[in-house]
Amino acid sequence: MGSGIDVVWCSATAYTRRRFLTGTGAGLAALPLAASCSLRLARERGDAFRVLSASGGHTLEALGDTLLPGAAEAGVTYYVDQQLGSKTPLLLLKYLDFPMPHVEFYERGLESLEALAFARRGEAFGEIDPAGRDEIVREIAAETPEDWNGPPSPLFYFVVRNDALDVVYGTEEGFDRLEVPYMAHIAPPAK
Repeated sequence: MGSGIDVVWCSATAYTRRRFLTGTGAGLAALPLAASCSLRLARERGDAFRVLSASGGHTLEALGDTLLPGAAEAGVTYYVDQQLGSKTPLLLLKYLDFPMPHVEFYERGLESLEALAFARRGEAFGEIDPAGRDEIVREIAAETPEDWNGPPSPLFYFVVRNDALDVVYGTEEGFDRLEVPYMAHIAPPAK
């Protein structure tokens, strides 16, 4: 996308996506998601979230799967919830130096997405048909809607999209699907 998403703000310095990913992307892509199997199991069992509300989790799951089909099944919501409850989260947001607590960032972003979905379509984001969800995602990725009440929506889109990518492709199995050799500097303790 050529709109606002190509620049990531870290402190007061603007970094291009290429510069940012060159500096941190390789390391982030190699972060092991050793718990990927447990994330899928938690989703299958319908485990309660530790940090996210049930409605926020439902919205995040629908958004994750809209951004990257398969993210819901891979457990994106449980991954984000688990990381939000961690003292050392591995979420991309940690590296962006955005001046808002991580939990508040996700809560306000998800609440804003729900409010936008009701304003545009009259129903919850997760209940909207795929084409309608895509339309809303294109809107928040391009610029922050006037009635948005959370963190900048292009940043929220960028962060959640990265979470989905981490869960789906940040594992040995994900690298195999991409037909890319998995060459982690330090092998994860489990697949």
